[in-house]
Amino acid sequence: MDTTEKVQTLGEAARYDLCGACGESHRVKDDMGRWIYPAALPDGKTVKLLKILLTNACDNNCLYCLNRKDRDFPRTSFKPEELAHLFDQLYRAEMVQGLFLSSAVRGGPDHTMEQMIATAEILRHNYLYRGYIHLKILPGASWGCVERATQVADRVSVNLEAPGQKWLGRLAPDKELDDLLAPLRWVRRLLEEGGERRVRRAGQTTQFVVGAAGEPDKEILQTTESLYRELKLARVYFSAFQPLEGTPLEDRPATPLLREHRLYQTDFLFRKYGFTFEELIFDQEGNLPLGADPKMIWALHHPQFFPVEVNRATREELLRVPGIGPRSARRIIKGRRMGRLRTLEDLRRLGAVAKRAAPFITLSGKRPPFQLSLWEALSGKTPDKGQALTALALPTSELVYYR
Repeated sequence: MDTTEKVQTLGEAARYDLCGACGESHRVKDDMGRWIYPAALPDGKTVKLLKILLTNACDNNCLYCLNRKDRDFPRTSFKPEELAHLFDQLYRAEMVQGLFLSSAVRGGPDHTMEQMIATAEILRHNYLYRGYIHLKILPGASWGCVERATQVADRVSVNLEAPGQKWLGRLAPDKELDDLLAPLRWVRRLLEEGGERRVRRAGQTTQFVVGAAGEPDKEILQTTESLYRELKLARVYFSAFQPLEGTPLEDRPATPLLREHRLYQTDFLFRKYGFTFEELIFDQEGNLPLGADPKMIWALHHPQFFPVEVNRATREELLRVPGIGPRSARRIIKGRRMGRLRTLEDLRRLGAVAKRAAPFITLSGKRPPFQLSLWEALSGKTPDKGQALTALALPTSELVYYR
């Protein structure tokens, strides 16, 4: 294949590996078929990444994967010098600002990792590139490869794919979860021990394939919280399973994108709102209810917490109110120093979704008026759990919740 064909093939193959944005709507495809994605940096800025595989030739047979060994389709690879040169051309043309480099495993994980690291080293040393590089750490990679990756990349990641060995075995019979967790633990150890690590800037991440193995949200989120707490991951990503032709799972139904969305909303509650796993509410199958976002579900199950007086509430109390997020909570606390907040319009000006918050708050001791279809059958007081679930069409018998 020539370079154009390689870019088209390996760029397309990389799109199932998440790196920074949810969903497909943010992808940019140019006339060569290069796939360019946005990624959020720790400082809040967004960079356009060339997202590509080093090779799509693989020794593994993951049942859901486009690049699995037994699938019959064209295989190709970049040499490190070739891919580094390509990226430099795109970077100088201001088409991309960073690189996300992943790969199938060919000739063993260390052999492939060494090629990926060599690509990054060529960019750093030969092309004097100082921008953002995200390297995927391959299953089975050695300590030495992991350590070198943390020195040349700004972010590294390992795809755990499933929250437990039972579920992983249904997706990737060749893999062991302990082998996937080991590099994450090594990176955490390397960061704690010090030394020159570029990866300190953006940390490490992982990704779960959601729904292909029949795993419940409860196990995914329990593992997610554990990863944040114990390994200090920067992000966990969720990829709703989409069946691919030519794989053993091609007849399995696709996972609804709404399920992926609810997982991301819950992940945000972990990272930005101070929620814990024990506070989450699941249905009898261990999944998040799809009828409303997880923060609203929590609020409806905890009427004793409401109403919250906006003029006296702490930041933590404000963050429990639907319609109030970290930014609007900060503005509310700052704004009420200049005078009491008395109307929903005061909240709107500070960035809150006032109509959403109205049933759960008081303003200077008064309940604000609200008109929401969710509450149209209810009185002006905070509803009890049964009323709220009826309004949401979520039967109490279908929910399990934590106190």
